[in-house]
Amino acid sequence: MKGTVPGAYSALRGETRGLKSILPFLGPAFIASVAYIDPGNFATNIAAGSKYGYMLLWVIACSNLMAILIQTLSAKLGIATGQNLPEVAGNRFSKPVNIFLWLQSELVVMATDLAEFTGAALGMYLVFGLPMLTSAVLVAVLSFLILMLEQKGVRKLEAGITAMVFVIVFAFAFQIFLAQPDAGAVAHGLLVPKFHGTESLLLSAGILGATVMPHAIYLHSSLTQNRVVGANELERKKIFRFEFIDILIAMFIAGAINASMLVMSAALFHENGLRVEDIDVAFHELGRLVAPVSALLFGVGLLSAGLSSSTVGTMSGDIMMKGFIKRRINIYLRRLITMVPPLAIILTGVNPSRALVISQVILSFGIAFALIPLILFTSDRRLMGNLVNKKITTLVAWLIAMLVISLNVFLLYQSFFA
Repeated sequence: MKGTVPGAYSALRGETRGLKSILPFLGPAFIASVAYIDPGNFATNIAAGSKYGYMLLWVIACSNLMAILIQTLSAKLGIATGQNLPEVAGNRFSKPVNIFLWLQSELVVMATDLAEFTGAALGMYLVFGLPMLTSAVLVAVLSFLILMLEQKGVRKLEAGITAMVFVIVFAFAFQIFLAQPDAGAVAHGLLVPKFHGTESLLLSAGILGATVMPHAIYLHSSLTQNRVVGANELERKKIFRFEFIDILIAMFIAGAINASMLVMSAALFHENGLRVEDIDVAFHELGRLVAPVSALLFGVGLLSAGLSSSTVGTMSGDIMMKGFIKRRINIYLRRLITMVPPLAIILTGVNPSRALVISQVILSFGIAFALIPLILFTSDRRLMGNLVNKKITTLVAWLIAMLVISLNVFLLYQSFFA
């Protein structure tokens, strides 16, 4: 057996119990979950809450359940095969197909970084009052420093990313405490599915598009493929059970953060008759309606989300290129290249919130090309062994894929032709 995490094999052999047995397996899902709480989620959740109050909370809940299944399939693929999704595709598809998949995945990474880097720079600008260009340069430096954690070991990177996730948790938990939302209205929004006109459907598609992220699907299989390697099918099944706990914890936290964004917006903006679509407007309104500390925490949360998710996007691009076309460039050079589009947008003075919306539209193109191969591969018993999908799992996965792809087609149509 080989692996990168001390203590994992003691847990597999039953030598440790309880929390101590789970801890070695926690981490991969926390890194992947960062993609679900990036600045694009800030924009869509705040817009939905300010326009419709608590009504679309159920969409976030459903999106999170879908995300749990999707990330479970991705993690399971890495555990069962010792390969990540792009590598499996690279070995099974023709060269032209893999070149196409690589090109669209690079577009996805650029769109991802457009949202995340711009969001982080906006957070720096709002918190410290620095010019946007100066903020962008500082974010660039910080993102390189975060990437360096990977060179010090996988657990160091996982710890760094997890710490930033909990900064976001604290920021929005405090926002909810200050906002004092109507508990009954929150429960109704979570439990009663409802739309109100075409725009609510469009916002729901935006929430889903900002939640189900193609690069997170690719990345999670890479994070589990060699982290803890089972010598046989029984050990691989045990590893998967531990990893599923990691997924449930991480995705519950991500879902709670997304829900708290919408709840905060509903309690403070919607209840005061405000329609807020720009993140910078939300920042200033929080300071006016609640207190300066509320705006500060919002900005810190945005900065943490942008920095952590931007790092995850760079890691995803690296494994996509290596898997699809078996080529690789230095990860720091990749980080530099992917920063060019957001820096250009900042230099030209484009509205950052508008850039976030554009990035979500581009991202919607890539979802099908990640989801469909993932379901095909995890349904193949010859490839997956005893971790192959059950028939009901495959059926639900295809239904989710059809729903996600259909909603994103609707989002594209509304964005360009309506």
